[in-house]
Amino acid sequence: MKTLNKKLIIAVLFLTVVSSCKKSYLDSEYLSKFEPEFAYNSVSGMKGALAGLGANTKREFFDDMAPIVTEAIFSDVAVDGTTDKSTQAQDMDTRVTPDANLNSPDFNRIGFYWTEGFRGVRYANSIISNINTPTYKNDAEKNAILGSAYFYRAYYYYRLVHQFGDVPLILKDLTEPKLDYFSTKREVILKQMKSDLLFAQTWVLDAVDKGEVTKGAVSHLLTKVNLALGDFDDAITSANNVINGGKYGLMTTRFGSTASDATKNVIWDLHRMDNKALATNREALFLVIDRETLAGATANGSQVMRNCVPAWHFANLKTPSGLTQAIVDGVTVEIPLTLMYGRGIGRYRGTSYSTKHIWTDNTDYRHAPGMWVNMTDLVYNNPALKNSSNPTEKALYGKPLVDVTAGNVNNMFLNKGLDTIRHFFGWPHYKTFINSTNALAVDKYWSPPRGTNTDWYVFRLAETYLLRAEAYYWKNNLGLAMADINQVRARANATLLTNASTITIGTILDERARELYYEEPRKTELTRIAYIFAQTGQPAYNGKTYNLAAFSDNNFFYDRIIEKNDFYRNKVPTISGVNFKISPFHVLWPVPGTAQRFNTQGRINQNKGYTGYENNVPALDKIP
Repeated sequence: MKTLNKKLIIAVLFLTVVSSCKKSYLDSEYLSKFEPEFAYNSVSGMKGALAGLGANTKREFFDDMAPIVTEAIFSDVAVDGTTDKSTQAQDMDTRVTPDANLNSPDFNRIGFYWTEGFRGVRYANSIISNINTPTYKNDAEKNAILGSAYFYRAYYYYRLVHQFGDVPLILKDLTEPKLDYFSTKREVILKQMKSDLLFAQTWVLDAVDKGEVTKGAVSHLLTKVNLALGDFDDAITSANNVINGGKYGLMTTRFGSTASDATKNVIWDLHRMDNKALATNREALFLVIDRETLAGATANGSQVMRNCVPAWHFANLKTPSGLTQAIVDGVTVEIPLTLMYGRGIGRYRGTSYSTKHIWTDNTDYRHAPGMWVNMTDLVYNNPALKNSSNPTEKALYGKPLVDVTAGNVNNMFLNKGLDTIRHFFGWPHYKTFINSTNALAVDKYWSPPRGTNTDWYVFRLAETYLLRAEAYYWKNNLGLAMADINQVRARANATLLTNASTITIGTILDERARELYYEEPRKTELTRIAYIFAQTGQPAYNGKTYNLAAFSDNNFFYDRIIEKNDFYRNKVPTISGVNFKISPFHVLWPVPGTAQRFNTQGRINQNKGYTGYENNVPALDKIP
């Protein structure tokens, strides 16, 4: 813990120094000159810089409308449930443009990924460019630091090219303003990242402190890059390095602080805030560390309960007859639902596909009672019901909520103009329940509870199995693909698959949705898969084939979303007069307009479907 605390302090100092000296670039601010010698002239300075990159990485999963929510709402698993506003990314055609607000909880967080993606690249390049400045005890120490920096640069570029497509490739630190960026082809970038990760895989170690880059994390990311390049044999090899390396394993037995709770199971243990970084947790490949008690803790915590739990607390849900408010918010009432489940506002609204249709058996730990919560698991807790003069209503106190139906919906949301989109849906309690360990928290920003500071998985071995399953799928080795999926299902006590001939990419995506809620960047992975279909011409399970020439017009990304996401498919209206809508060109996000306007001597290409695409020039097909 002392080692972890010290490194977080170094990370905070590093980010403070770098943020004050280096302006954001590829956006509306010019790059200012930065002299790196004082930050990178020692091994401890280099390690502090790597810790700073780790601190920067965790921001994707934290705060109100955490950026990871935007990844989910551009997919099959979720939509933005904030229906009391008309500004959210719901009608993507009108709300997602190069000059829209692209980085706000009340709009979307696309701009975060552009700015923070290139910020991460810049921080990594600073380490790489200054790697020879310190004096090391040996080459192994130097190369482990260099390999970790390569990992971070590859991590951010892997995301950027599957969010924005062709983007500028920057491999060196910058010491003066640069106004002549050009886009580089996605494949060129990925090949460079593969080369870097192969180096990192040799030198980065697994025996490091939690929160640092591990060899397992490097091989896991390399597996994703190999898949993106269509190098499926190499993807199997890099996944094997993790799965068969002896360091990691799926957690299949109870462990940690909650192991004695007979009402829960190993999935609950796996996702407890104080179990993720345990030495005994062999499933964690790469973590971000965030604790209330540590220096550098995120100011507003994860807020995962705020983002993902329905807004039951101010829905003013009525009893079925519509006479009395059914449930109330509060930590002092006799049945404190706020403390039991958290105070949500429904930003991440799961689709019927992700909350209902993928749960095909009743043995799965991930959907078991107490693990998964439906609104009908909440109970009527308004103290006024106990004294109601209506015997029927009085009898409801402490009983489960009645489900909303077409016949009672008007009573349940009486005169409130509210909807079931934001206020009535199920969620994975085992993932979202992050209860505060800070006695002062109730007096601070966690009253009522929203999900406090917590470690969070970035890469976990369960996903490595699903990535290897995907590589086997692309090679048409369906038996081995099924075996890897079943590794994940067996641990979750789900019914095992038995017919390999039925395995499709949809089977794998279904399992990813069950296992990786609020962990996987769903949009990134769907776009990667869409690229593979377009690159290979392999038919999808829907009978269609795709190609790169028409990628923004006809792609698997869009077809999958329309198939599974009923909000976008049916263009469901919100109470604010907005219809959910998504188009094929949203397979790639718009490059922010500021990035293009201030790049006066070059050309950062815009993606098809957005204003500015008509001015594109051929992307670079080699390392600039």
